[in-house]
Amino acid sequence: MAKNDLISGSIWDEYSNQVIRRMDDPTHQGEITEERAKELGGKLIIADFGAESCGDAVRLYWCIEEGTNKILESKFKSFGCGTAIASSDAMAELCEGKTVDEAVKITNIDVEKALRDDPNTPAVPPQKMHCSVMAYDVIKKAAATYKGVDMESFETEVIICECARVTLGTIQEVIKLNDLKSVEEITDYTKAGAFCKSCIKPGGHEEKDIYLVDILNDVRAEMEQEKLKEAADASAAGQSTFDKMTIVQRIKVIDEVLDSEIRPMLMMDGGNMEIIDIKENIPFYDLYIRYLGACNGCASGDTGTLYAIESVLKQKVDENIRVLPI
Repeated sequence: MAKNDLISGSIWDEYSNQVIRRMDDPTHQGEITEERAKELGGKLIIADFGAESCGDAVRLYWCIEEGTNKILESKFKSFGCGTAIASSDAMAELCEGKTVDEAVKITNIDVEKALRDDPNTPAVPPQKMHCSVMAYDVIKKAAATYKGVDMESFETEVIICECARVTLGTIQEVIKLNDLKSVEEITDYTKAGAFCKSCIKPGGHEEKDIYLVDILNDVRAEMEQEKLKEAADASAAGQSTFDKMTIVQRIKVIDEVLDSEIRPMLMMDGGNMEIIDIKENIPFYDLYIRYLGACNGCASGDTGTLYAIESVLKQKVDENIRVLPI
């Protein structure tokens, strides 16, 4: 399938090479017959699942070795768009070689991640993320058929969006993974809230225990706390390290920061600076400097320039550094 046959321009660039390849040439598309299952020495399981909200449907074939519950071969047939085919292909591939119990742990997020070219770039544009939501349900249905149980017995998480079958864990992970800041972005990435909208906030036709607005606020607050903790840990580690350094080591570290952050700006105006000494004046470290060139005698040397130098060193080296020009 040629690039221009599907999508053109920048939109096409939103699809990973993995997705494009699997759209054109899915490696696990097809069916497993009873004859093939016997040849492999396993039991044939067939499961169907359709997403009424978008019209996509998938049929999953497993050949399972009954003694070990291992999925010897996994195939699919997909009735839907190219992204649904690519997602189903990745889903079938992830199942193969796993036990049934291991396969049930595969989530829609696992499928999307498997389609990425690199860990930090989504495989498909947000509006197509819903094409992977069938994976979790059809896997559960196949496992339930094999074990002779109700597929809901595999549900270990709270379902937030019943329409798209999106779990609490999936929403939390997607918010963190993509740094989402609005309910609209959550809907784009997961399709949660795209249909009846009852899960978005109170006031819909169906009352919920928890809503997307609550989850977003909670996860964003948690992310902010994690950032603050990381910053505090980094600051504490930096202070501890700087405290244990010799004077020569301290000057070297400060010089490196000055070379990368400060001196280039000073030199643009024909100036420079040098370190004269650094003395402990607990809890402070007093850094004595001398301005050179155009900076020598400049009025901002005791105001704006001094503040900029001190701020950078406090942030990059140790918060107790004081800069004193002589």
